[in-house]
Amino acid sequence: MAYNEKISDRIREALVDIPNVEEKQMFGGLCFMVNGKMCIGINNDEMMCRIDPANDKEALSRVGCRLMDFTGKTMKGYVYVNEDGMRTNTDFEFWVGLCLEFNKFAKASKKKKK
Repeated sequence: MAYNEKISDRIREALVDIPNVEEKQMFGGLCFMVNGKMCIGINNDEMMCRIDPANDKEALSRVGCRLMDFTGKTMKGYVYVNEDGMRTNTDFEFWVGLCLEFNKFAKASKKKKK
């Protein structure tokens, strides 16, 4: 799994007081599930943020942010943030807060039947 351990440690620290957090290896990186829903993750040196799709345009105007294009096509409500976009604690906390706020309204993915 290729992901930046420093970013994962920052996310762990930011989520330490949040209930129902689970870490899962996903998409070649690490994903933090909150209340059973994908919330925030790391892929290589970028943070993956699941945000309200209505906030895509505003989010993309921020330094270091781009639409998530993991499969070659962009996905609404998912953005990558590079190191420039989370350099300061204020910037980092902005992204974590945006993810946690949307998590309250996000739908969980359907569970696969075994």
